[in-house]
Amino acid sequence: MFGLEALDLARIQFAFTISFHILFPAITIGLASYLAVLEGLWLKTRDDTYRDLYHFWSKIFAVNFGMGVVSGLVMAYQFGTNWSRFSDFAGSVTGPLLTYEVLTAFFLEAGFLGVMLFGWNRVGRKLHFFSTVMVAIGTLISTFWILSSNSWMQTPQGFEIVDGRVIPVDWFAIVFNPSFPYRLAHMATAAFVATAFFVGSSAAWHLLRGRDNPAIRRMLSMAMWMALIVAPIQAVIGDFHGLNTLKHQPAKIAAIEGHWENVGNEPTPLILFGWPDMKEEKTKFAVEIPYLGSLILTHSLDKQVPALKEFPPEDRPNSTIVFWSFRIMVGLGMLMILTGLWSLWLRKRDRIYENRAFLYLALWMGPSGLIAILAGWFTTEIGRQPWVVYGLMRTADASSGHSLMQMSITLALFVVVYFSLFGVGIGYMLRLVRKGPKTNEGAEVSHGGPGQKRTPARPLSAADDDAEDNGTSLNKGN
Repeated sequence: MFGLEALDLARIQFAFTISFHILFPAITIGLASYLAVLEGLWLKTRDDTYRDLYHFWSKIFAVNFGMGVVSGLVMAYQFGTNWSRFSDFAGSVTGPLLTYEVLTAFFLEAGFLGVMLFGWNRVGRKLHFFSTVMVAIGTLISTFWILSSNSWMQTPQGFEIVDGRVIPVDWFAIVFNPSFPYRLAHMATAAFVATAFFVGSSAAWHLLRGRDNPAIRRMLSMAMWMALIVAPIQAVIGDFHGLNTLKHQPAKIAAIEGHWENVGNEPTPLILFGWPDMKEEKTKFAVEIPYLGSLILTHSLDKQVPALKEFPPEDRPNSTIVFWSFRIMVGLGMLMILTGLWSLWLRKRDRIYENRAFLYLALWMGPSGLIAILAGWFTTEIGRQPWVVYGLMRTADASSGHSLMQMSITLALFVVVYFSLFGVGIGYMLRLVRKGPKTNEGAEVSHGGPGQKRTPARPLSAADDDAEDNGTSLNKGN
């Protein structure tokens, strides 16, 4: 298939399925915390705008959560089908870590999700808020365990190899391996930033179409505050993460920088743009800034960064890919910071809701967080190659050894099914976004809340009905 081997197709299949899956949990993490904040603010202020936004985003959260669960199941099965040798080698570590994720995070989310989505009119206010908070905490606990497992594959610790298999000897060292704190902070923060721009883009879309009400304005305002605060923090976390990667995976950093060799004792320049050529072992058309590579990566002006030629060719990551995936991530991150700063400048001039140029930028930045997450994930995973467990097991030794025909058929089926199934789901979710939050403006309705019997909430309903039109549904009257 296009000159690729079965191993290549297995890697593409895993990359394809995880690329779909990672998007949904990222939004789930951010929206869960956003919903907890909205309900908390409503309980504190009794401002109905927060309640209206809660019900609006809870519908989108429900759809997104469902797609995340479905796509996640496929990931688990692939460890046994396509990567059985990896599971045999390292399953004693990765298996328990993923089991802990199910026992702690998924059970917590599943236990309170029904109350959160359907219990608004059936339980007390405090219990409902508690359920929302528990779901939000569950998403973060899930992130903890999954990132611990992935980080261990990047920087393995706390084990022995007996009879060709990894045997855990120190679970604390396994869970809190050297790269784990940086990856956890980087991924969790990325989820919050991605959600902020998703929410902000939704608000900008409605404002550009003339739908200007307190709920829409509150959406944009909260999203831009989050972008302003969290995007620069993410840049700082990324810097610390880069220093950690330089210490434990220097070949990855060399590939990211497109840096092939050091010249004497000269400091390492930063290559802004270029085309790393793996065959010719050089970066063509390089645009460099002297000294800046050393300054960013070693925080000094005289230290050198390890170069790709210092590693055997078979141990080098594909610099052509990670060089550009990293720059896409960083470039989008800089745009996020600039968007947040522009929003602050407009907010001080009371023009944030009327400046159409800014609103168009906020609209176009909607998918930027998700694209940056994918670019960063590609950088992390492709930069780890040729290792599946860094320094211990090569990717070529981890696959199940299926035939080229088997991998071609299954990959084609995955592409068709994923685009069909998740295409419909994403389309439905965007339809919900286009509807916008319902408000109580101009309607005489009861402002009840959790614990008061009213029309049941229907978080998956995207269609208007007579009850909603009359102001008797949860979204308008409760």
